[in-house]
Amino acid sequence: MNRRNFIALVAGVVLSATTAFAQTSTWTIDKNHSEVNFQIRHAAVSTVRGSISGIVGSVTWDEKDLSKASVTATIDAGTVSTNNEARDKHLKSPDFFNVDKFQTLTFKSTSVVRADGKLKVIGDLTLAGVTKSVTLDVDGPTAPVKGMQGGLVTGFSATGTIKRSDFGFGSKFGEPILGDEVKFTIDVEADQK
Repeated sequence: MNRRNFIALVAGVVLSATTAFAQTSTWTIDKNHSEVNFQIRHAAVSTVRGSISGIVGSVTWDEKDLSKASVTATIDAGTVSTNNEARDKHLKSPDFFNVDKFQTLTFKSTSVVRADGKLKVIGDLTLAGVTKSVTLDVDGPTAPVKGMQGGLVTGFSATGTIKRSDFGFGSKFGEPILGDEVKFTIDVEADQK
């Protein structure tokens, strides 16, 4: 490939990536490259960390009109892992996630806004049958790039904090046994539809 063809190819990829975010576009969350990581205080002296995978859903994005942007996601509660088999089994029990009754967590955005130069996604989180509004601080989305399958991919990270008490989650275990605040990060890779 000569230099002129190479420059044309690079320009074409950059132009298509820019065009992807210049208008309303829809992206499918890649469950194989997306995960929720969380942390909570234990006995007021340590921090327990874990993850939940199996995220599926979609992102609608419009850089110029955030009122057209939205996120919907479903997360498989049965994938919760803290690298401790006994603890993971307890987390899946009726004391916490109650996966036999509530197999999934769901999130549906109600608005996407920019505040103080940062992107925020506000939406309804349903955890163990209880729905509350949460606010996510978002880093991204990244500029789209060509993925391994040939289509465009993008990514973003979202952080937030919820209170267990708001969801009645693990209510048998009050502070200081288990902290009320759960901090989390959601890392998402998404493919353009």
